[in-house]
Amino acid sequence: MRFRMSHFPNRRAVLAGLAAACMPGFALANDQPFDAWLRDLRAEGRQKGLKDSTLDDALRGIAPIARVLELDRAQPEIRLTFEEYLARVVNDQRVRNARDRVKENAELLDRVTQRFPVQPRFIVALWAIETNFGANTGGFNVFAALATLAYDGRRAAFFREELFNALRIVDRGHAKAADMRGSWAGAMGQCQFMPSSYLAYAVDFDGNGHPDIWQSRPDVFASIANYLVKANWRGTENWGRQVALPAGFARDLVDHNKVTKPLSEWQALGVRMPNGSDLPAAPDLPASIVQPMGEGGRAFVVYNNFRSIMRWNRSVNFALSVGHLADRIGEV
Repeated sequence: MRFRMSHFPNRRAVLAGLAAACMPGFALANDQPFDAWLRDLRAEGRQKGLKDSTLDDALRGIAPIARVLELDRAQPEIRLTFEEYLARVVNDQRVRNARDRVKENAELLDRVTQRFPVQPRFIVALWAIETNFGANTGGFNVFAALATLAYDGRRAAFFREELFNALRIVDRGHAKAADMRGSWAGAMGQCQFMPSSYLAYAVDFDGNGHPDIWQSRPDVFASIANYLVKANWRGTENWGRQVALPAGFARDLVDHNKVTKPLSEWQALGVRMPNGSDLPAAPDLPASIVQPMGEGGRAFVVYNNFRSIMRWNRSVNFALSVGHLADRIGEV
């Protein structure tokens, strides 16, 4: 359900009791009435140099959205196991569609990757998983969604700054406020960039003067690739591979945040390919072990490019699924 202040004659009373009355099951940390909170936000926006016309266009009539809070508490990367998540986002039909998209966009992808050296299969894999090749970009008003999460208080500072970044996009003329639609968390366009990512990584590849991650496929592909390059992507390397761990493998070595060893050292510790053959001898890449389902579940060695994908989305399930889809796209 979406609430608008214009629906109620006594909007201060309604909004002041929003946490208790309008969003059952969601305890909001903010006890300030939303309209007062919004006035303070507008005043801060003016101090930051945002135009009154931008603030009016973007913030007029917005109110917290209960559905945003519901979705925030039920993110699939967190709620689902790795195997459940992988089955949901990487299936045979999506693989076929992704291969078709690589072929259809071969010339464009070639031009993009000449400037941003990222393998096309990874660009398309991210595009596929984020928005089903641009089909599902989200229908939420970005300003209302971000205001909901900033007002919620659990991650108020982060979402408040993202809200100001969204306002800056409009203020600089890159998009109209009415066109700023996205996910429940404020991620926008076919590559689902948060406003800060848009400002940092979005690319005007088609040369029309504004990075358009909503409608321009050249801008979408170039923006994805630019993000990865700036996240230290290595265009001549893969992301990782599935492996088999030996019996009794030390659990403290399964830690991609703290333990990195050359592949040759993992080979010496008994790590092998799933069929029992040796790990690749060259290049002797720095690698870590990931086992998302814990002991007994599938294990992977992951390389630098896995960490670049983790910069995009800090979910291990997401990063492994992007790599898995990219591998299947590349199969012949």
